[in-house]
Amino acid sequence: MTAAEIEALGAYYGATPRPDDFESFWQARMAEADAVPLHYTVTQAQEVPSWDSCEFLDLWFTGMEGARLYAKFLRPRRREPMPLVLQFHGYPGASRSFAEQASFAGMGMALIAMDCPGQAGYSEDVGGFLGTTVSGHIIAGLDGPPERMYYVRLHQNIRILCRLVRELDGIDLERVYINGASQGGGLGIICAALNPDLPKKAAILYPFLSDYQKVSELGKDGIAYEGLRYYSRWFDPDGSRKKETFTKLGYIDAHNFAHRVKCEVLFGTGLSDSVCPPITQFSVYNRLTCPKKPVFFPEFGHEEIQAFDDQIIDFFSEGA
Repeated sequence: MTAAEIEALGAYYGATPRPDDFESFWQARMAEADAVPLHYTVTQAQEVPSWDSCEFLDLWFTGMEGARLYAKFLRPRRREPMPLVLQFHGYPGASRSFAEQASFAGMGMALIAMDCPGQAGYSEDVGGFLGTTVSGHIIAGLDGPPERMYYVRLHQNIRILCRLVRELDGIDLERVYINGASQGGGLGIICAALNPDLPKKAAILYPFLSDYQKVSELGKDGIAYEGLRYYSRWFDPDGSRKKETFTKLGYIDAHNFAHRVKCEVLFGTGLSDSVCPPITQFSVYNRLTCPKKPVFFPEFGHEEIQAFDDQIIDFFSEGA
C-alpha cells in the first residue's frame, strides 16, 4: 500500500451495519454469562511437567449451557502478585504449545490461553445452532436468533473466564493484558470491550472478525472468511437478503465493539495482508477512542511478525 492509500484509510469506519439494539443486546448477553455459577479446576498439566521456575497447568471451567472449556495456565513460581496475559489464538486453531507460551512466563507473567470451542483444541462446543454448520463459525447460527450464534456464545464464555480470573490467587488485577492475532485479535478487541474494567493493555495483530460486509464486497471471503461466500451462494444468491444478513453479523463484528474499549491498544497491521484486508482492520482501529498506537509492516501479510512480538515486550512492561 502507498502512503496515500494508508492515509485515506484513516477516514474509514467500516461497512457492516450496527444493529439498533446492539448495546442492549450485549448487556443482556453479559448478564446471562454472569448468572452462570463459577465451576473450575486447576491441576497439573497432563501434557508436560512443571518446572522449578514455572507451573504448567490445565484450567477447566464450565461455560454456557454446561460446556466444558479448557485453557493452558502458566504460573511462574513467585510470592508477589504477578501480571497476567490473556492469550487468544488464531482461526481455526487452538492455544499454542506450553513451550511457546512460556515466553511470557520467562518475564514473570502468568498466562491463560483458552481453546476456542469446536476448533483444534480441547474446549467443547455443545452445538445447537439453527441452519448450516458445514462451513465456518462466522455463519454458525446465522439462521436463528442472534443470541444463538457461535461467536455470541464464545464471547459469553470469555466473560465467564474473565470472572474466573478475578478469583485466582497471586494475580495482579491491575496488570492484566490481552494478546491476540487474527481471530485472537478480534476476540481480544471484543474481550476488552465487554470487560472494560479488567485489561489494562491489549496487543492486537491483524484482527479477524472485522467488517464482514467489506470483506464480501472485496471478494476476500475465502480462507478464514469463507463461510460468508458459501452462505450468500446457498441462501442469498440474488443478494436480496444482504442487509438482513450483514446486520445480524453486526452483532459479532469487532468494529462495532471498538468504541467500548478503554485500555491502551498496540495495533499491528501487515499491509500485504490478503486474508484480513488492511481496510477491514482500519475499520476497527479508527473506531478506537482509547489510547492507541498503530504499527505497520509493509512487506508482511497474514503471518508471524517477529518485530511485533518484540514490541509487545516493551508495551507490556511499560509502567509495570
